[in-house]
Amino acid sequence: MPVVVITGVSRGLGREMVRQFAAEGWTVAGCCRSEQAARELGAEYSSPHTFASVDIACDASVQAWAVGVIAASGAPDLLVNNAALINANAPLWQVSAEEFDQLTAVNINGTANTIRHFAPPMITKGTGVIVNFSSGWGRSTSPDVAPYCATKWAIEGLTRALADELPNGMAAVPLNPGIINTDMLQSCFGANADMYPSAVEWARIAVPTLLGISSQDNGRPMTIPGM
Repeated sequence: MPVVVITGVSRGLGREMVRQFAAEGWTVAGCCRSEQAARELGAEYSSPHTFASVDIACDASVQAWAVGVIAASGAPDLLVNNAALINANAPLWQVSAEEFDQLTAVNINGTANTIRHFAPPMITKGTGVIVNFSSGWGRSTSPDVAPYCATKWAIEGLTRALADELPNGMAAVPLNPGIINTDMLQSCFGANADMYPSAVEWARIAVPTLLGISSQDNGRPMTIPGM
């Protein structure tokens, strides 16, 4: 069975990707901060699927998780960096240093940490796709979300540079998932978030799109169609 590693699986897009990838016959190795959510997912999706509580902002935590996943399932065929935080709506100068640091630690450092520990065995195998979730706000800006914009613009640059470093046969892609009605969108849009597709609807389109990414897409910014 092909293996997909997904971060941020406790809710929203991550949780629905777990459901859809499992239905497609993939082995899922997922992580989230919540120990309870990891246990619930483990009860819902039995072996060979695995779920762990991981602080992706902590390199040692990611390393320990990666060692276990690779020992159990081998190098992933697909690495999906989905986990992210967003700041409470506010002008940049009103965002505390603590909140700003937390965003960069998860959204940027967390992505780099997973790549640091999962990419080498993928490179040794010579195949595999790394998808780093960006955002429409990784290619544009809006007021009151400057820290989030900064992290997602960083993901765009990080991913395109990574694409230049990977060997032939692999791909790294920055992916704008689109506008989806999740807790994160509700924090920004309020009741207007209800105008947008649900995570369930999104996953039905997004997972087949992810499965279609190949080495020919290396470095190409992508967006989930219709989202």
